[in-house]
Amino acid sequence: MKLLRVGPAGGEKPAMLDASGVARDLSAVIGDIAGDALSDAGLDRLRAIDPASLPALPADARIGACVAGIGKVIGIGLNYSDHAEEMGMDLPAEPITFMKATSSVCGPDDSVEIPRGSVATDWEVELGVVIGTRAKYVNEAEALSHVAGYCTLNDLSERDYQMKRSGQWVKGKSHDTFCPLGPWLVTRDEVADPQNLNLRLSVNGQVMQDGTTATMYFGVATIISHLSQFMTLEPGDVIATGTPPGVGSGKKPPVFLRAGDVIELEVEGLGRQRQTCVPA
Repeated sequence: MKLLRVGPAGGEKPAMLDASGVARDLSAVIGDIAGDALSDAGLDRLRAIDPASLPALPADARIGACVAGIGKVIGIGLNYSDHAEEMGMDLPAEPITFMKATSSVCGPDDSVEIPRGSVATDWEVELGVVIGTRAKYVNEAEALSHVAGYCTLNDLSERDYQMKRSGQWVKGKSHDTFCPLGPWLVTRDEVADPQNLNLRLSVNGQVMQDGTTATMYFGVATIISHLSQFMTLEPGDVIATGTPPGVGSGKKPPVFLRAGDVIELEVEGLGRQRQTCVPA
């Protein structure tokens, strides 16, 4: 099942995609794609609905972030062995964890803002994981049962702010529009193996990243279990699981985003994103 949210920013309607790719309005069924709707029982109720019984939404309507009510966005750094190699850094002993402000979340095709004074805004195609049921002190064997689904995620970063402005990475990770999500939340039953998905990103038509989740150093189950030892994961929480090689800061010389650049990215089976960069 593919779930999405359609409409203007702040006024999105929950929807499901039918077999022909038409978004069908769920607003008479659920308030939003959030909270209890993300539980196994909530998703089962949605699966029982015949999409043809729901009104179609306009094909040209804006698509918003695929989940609402996000309590936290948690990033995992340096989590692909080949990405660590391109950055000249050792793999960590346990997952590097950082936070992105929830105000950075936006729709998959919304414009991306280049922060004022930015000299190093960078891209990162990632597998996004959306939590469906509360997870606290879970083991790896049960970790994936707490997942509602998966999505395409662009973990944009301002590297100068991230690395040189003192403190934690959050400064470089949290600008408005730095976390496009979607277009769809694809429920976990439709993703046979989250460790076997291709990821691809291009800038102005030039392929920059072309990788696979198979090279993740810490897999999704390990990440969820690990995070749940330090914080409770709640329904709607989003985890950005790391990026494969090809980021701008890893190029020689480095390449960074500028106003007017167009980013296109996708994770296999989870849908495509397209963003135009604009000045903040």
